[in-house]
Amino acid sequence: MGDVMTIDVISRWLHVGTAVVLLGGSVFMRFVLMPAAETLPEAEHAALRERVMGRWRKFVFGGIALLLVSGFYNYIRKIVGHQVDGPYHMWMGIKILLALGVFFLASALAGRSAAFENLRRDRKRWLLVTILLAFLVVAIGGYLRMTPRKPATDAQDAKPQTTAGRHIMPLRLKAPWHSAAPPVRA
Repeated sequence: MGDVMTIDVISRWLHVGTAVVLLGGSVFMRFVLMPAAETLPEAEHAALRERVMGRWRKFVFGGIALLLVSGFYNYIRKIVGHQVDGPYHMWMGIKILLALGVFFLASALAGRSAAFENLRRDRKRWLLVTILLAFLVVAIGGYLRMTPRKPATDAQDAKPQTTAGRHIMPLRLKAPWHSAAPPVRA
């Protein structure tokens, strides 16, 4: 059990740490580096952009890979133990879709494909969109992390009760996070 917990902690650190590096790097580029580089002559500006993007590209593509692997692991660990209910999955789905949008934009902006040259021409705007989407992903992740877990059922709730040969399962009228009241039994 200790090994799994260690892997869980490492996976969480990798996920959050990678998001911090990529989001912080994007904010730095958009609001510090780009405005400062605009004052350079065009040839120097282009040379600086190519050097910076050559290094940043490695962070972006490696970071996306780490986020996908650690995010998938973290999600599977959360749902395998049945620690969540329906709304969690809805918000997680929204988070994943937004993250895929962030990954696409970050890849297109950092990459060299001619197909996305129009995005790179308006790099300031699309980097800002990427940052805003990434902040939404982080906000949803923070919300999901703070939502109460589905309470563990006790042994009595786990086993069907019998009354005159009939099986009676516990009936929950409200989702567990709406009320601290015990389940209503039929």
